Amino acid sequence: MTSNSSTLSNKPHVAKNVVDIVKYRTLCFAISLFLTIPGLFGIAACCYTYGAPLKPGIDFTGGSILQYQFERPTSLEAVHKVLDEFGFVGSQVQQTIIAGKEAVVMRTKAIDSEADKAKLDSKLLTELGPFKSISVDKVTATIGPELLANGLLALLFTFACMVGYISYRFKFDYAVCAIAALVHDVLVLCGIFALLGLFLGTEVDSLFISAVLTVIGFSVHDTIVVFDRIRENAKFVGSKAIDPVTKEESKKTFGDVANDSVNQTLARSLYTSLTVVITLLALYLLGGTTTRDFVLAMLIGIISGTYSSIFNASCLLVWWRERKQQLRTKAA
Repeated sequence: MTSNSSTLSNKPHVAKNVVDIVKYRTLCFAISLFLTIPGLFGIAACCYTYGAPLKPGIDFTGGSILQYQFERPTSLEAVHKVLDEFGFVGSQVQQTIIAGKEAVVMRTKAIDSEADKAKLDSKLLTELGPFKSISVDKVTATIGPELLANGLLALLFTFACMVGYISYRFKFDYAVCAIAALVHDVLVLCGIFALLGLFLGTEVDSLFISAVLTVIGFSVHDTIVVFDRIRENAKFVGSKAIDPVTKEESKKTFGDVANDSVNQTLARSLYTSLTVVITLLALYLLGGTTTRDFVLAMLIGIISGTYSSIFNASCLLVWWRERKQQLRTKAA
């Protein structure tokens, strides 16, 4: 009895579980589908409307950036109306503070000649009153098709390296489930921004690419933490467990071990993510308008990455192992 008690004391106890991922994995997958399917339709709609999965910003298409300070209060809607009438439909207009005074930043199609700029200035003067031109910059497309294609190839190469490394350190099924969680996070983030581009005119720029890469790094790190605990506890598969309610003895399955492992890392993952989310919320609410979309992308990606690391990756791994066991049983 002493030996058995000592053995059981080293095992994660079922009563400490907070969430049963095996029992509710169908719900976990349903939530992921609920988040990704509308985004996939949004991406398809953006491809049809803009010829790209997301509404491209000036970094992708090129254009002009004008910073003006108007002498009298001016609403963004009024500026939008003037630009639309001038032919710059879909331009991005933001308010910012420059040298302690409120200014309007307009991101439009490229203004190729001084004559066109003079006509736009005249229309703005007539409709909105006198203003001071702070800066006028012409931006070329910094991320062209070739660079974008190279970036996608680099991303695929990164995924392949992740699969190889995780397969080496863990097992192949761990690697596939980790990549599936990463793809989920990217689809959620891009899908939401595709919908924002369709309904609110939100554009993506080079900062958005940085946000996607950051989210990928955060998500895979969080997933590896959970998987490392599952690997450590995998030795308890088949060991004796006692139900805390019925006191019945049974053998631990891989799903039981995954449940224990997730709950052991749950608090750490949530606290770490919550710290990042609080910081990003402060930046989103109190930071400047120029980085607001970047911070929003980080917020969406961190929340999605935390969810997928805890639930999706673990649930997929359990499903994979159970499916493999069923196939072995049928073959035997």
